[in-house]
Amino acid sequence: MAKLFGFSIEDKNNKSDKLVSPVPKNNEDGVDNFISSGFYGQYVDIEGAYRNEHELIKRYREMALHPEVDKAIEDVVNEAIVTDLYDSPVEVELSNLNASESIKKKIREEFRYLKETMDFDKKSHEIFRNWYIDGRLYYLKVIDMKNPQEGIQDLRYIDPMKIKYVRQEKKSNIKDLTIRVKSEKDDVPSPQFDEYYLYTQKPNYPTGMVVQAGKGAVKISKDSITYCTSGLVDRNKNRVLSYLQKAIKALNQLRMIEDSLVIYRLSRAPERRIFYIDVGNLPKVKAEQYLKEVMSRYRNKLVYDANTGEVRDDRKFMSMMEDFWLPRREGGRGTEITTLPGGQNLGELTDIEYFQRKLYRALNVPESRIGGDTGFNLGRSSEILRDELRFSKFVGRLRKRFANMFNDMLKTQLILKNIVTPEDWKQMEDHIQYDFLYDNQFAELKESEMLQNRLSNLATIEPYIGKYYSTEYVRKRVLQQTDSEIEEIDMQIEDEIEKGIIPNPAETDPITGEPLPQEGESATETNGNVLGKSLEDEDEDDAAGPTVDAQYQKDTKTAEL
Repeated sequence: MAKLFGFSIEDKNNKSDKLVSPVPKNNEDGVDNFISSGFYGQYVDIEGAYRNEHELIKRYREMALHPEVDKAIEDVVNEAIVTDLYDSPVEVELSNLNASESIKKKIREEFRYLKETMDFDKKSHEIFRNWYIDGRLYYLKVIDMKNPQEGIQDLRYIDPMKIKYVRQEKKSNIKDLTIRVKSEKDDVPSPQFDEYYLYTQKPNYPTGMVVQAGKGAVKISKDSITYCTSGLVDRNKNRVLSYLQKAIKALNQLRMIEDSLVIYRLSRAPERRIFYIDVGNLPKVKAEQYLKEVMSRYRNKLVYDANTGEVRDDRKFMSMMEDFWLPRREGGRGTEITTLPGGQNLGELTDIEYFQRKLYRALNVPESRIGGDTGFNLGRSSEILRDELRFSKFVGRLRKRFANMFNDMLKTQLILKNIVTPEDWKQMEDHIQYDFLYDNQFAELKESEMLQNRLSNLATIEPYIGKYYSTEYVRKRVLQQTDSEIEEIDMQIEDEIEKGIIPNPAETDPITGEPLPQEGESATETNGNVLGKSLEDEDEDDAAGPTVDAQYQKDTKTAEL
């Protein structure tokens, strides 16, 4: 195999060679492109839908030029990528990462550097749109081969029409990489693959022509390219698809209906006259001559020119698309002029609206967004359409898939700069999340109302906590808190109590909300008060106490006498 251009990241403790299986490791994008002798493996489409990946991409890009499709794409991109004057569209979230603060700080700095390198804050809309339309995204990670520890120097976008991801099975002489089924004769080899990319400066295979490495194509190592797909795969044809694939048929139907509607309206809109000319017993030749003379006599004097927009005098006969001239023999009703009415259902657009809704359903965009004149209702969540909630979840899945691009770039940058090792990255990558700016009012309203309902249920069930319900049951079933959320909330409460942000519930009266008395104070004393009396009043009572006792004794003695 020829030497690859680029670099490769190798795990020193890689133990994959000892794992033997007749089934190869599943590729992340679900596509297996097998080639032999350095050639592309080509799929022959008998139905003529598409012959190769490049025709698919061209079709997707042509679809994006259609107004309805472009509007739907913009709705998706605007929901997924929210731009703000002060905040970045995406930030790295490391709250679930079990690492030191210094490592987290370095990860945030490197992620910020990668965004600046690809100018993501300014080009985020275009980058996400290209990925959504094409269904795939390629970036070349440029590094200094002499000083790889400096990390990624540049990130360059590659047109998917110019690059191809290839998995080629390689022959291995390692006897250990076999699986014994029954006997030695039935040994099944464990397949091994070489993964790389083929890049051409000009896409010279638009019609399915094969390209061989070294003949107009450059081999690039797998680690040198960031490859992010849509996640949609045609398993029958081993092709990565775009989210526009489902809308191909709906768009073609909408185009045909619109074209037929225009043709019908142009042909049926005007009223036409029918001239029945009495030619008597004239022979055929003379009858045709007489008909032309009559047509010349009643020719159009004024004609509308569609090119210039002018109404001018023209010597031409009336167009046969406008009027009909028919000869009538002797014995008929003579010369007659009648009117052929135009189309009566020209204002009906039911079929157009149907195919528009079908197109939007195929693009996973709510049908309510078709009409641009409809207002934006911020009512109760019960009034929110289910399609909007489904659309919000769809955008969330797109963000998750698109974030794989950042994950691959961040992995390369951290490993090259010796911030983490390949072994550490395998443990860390599942805990690194990406926080996108959110701007979906429907989902926000839904969450707000759900929180209000939970708090209302909590207030209703609170008197029964400790009698019929436990605190853990209420937190999990009523408030819908997970174990991780409960643990995180408890830690935050303890931290805020220590800092004095909130009072300690154990030292607070649950009825009055006042702090409980400390040691050495009376049980009825609270902040120097005794049953609503101040300390000064208490002193006055103590001073008057002996006088009252003396008077009581005197009255008692008098009563005895």
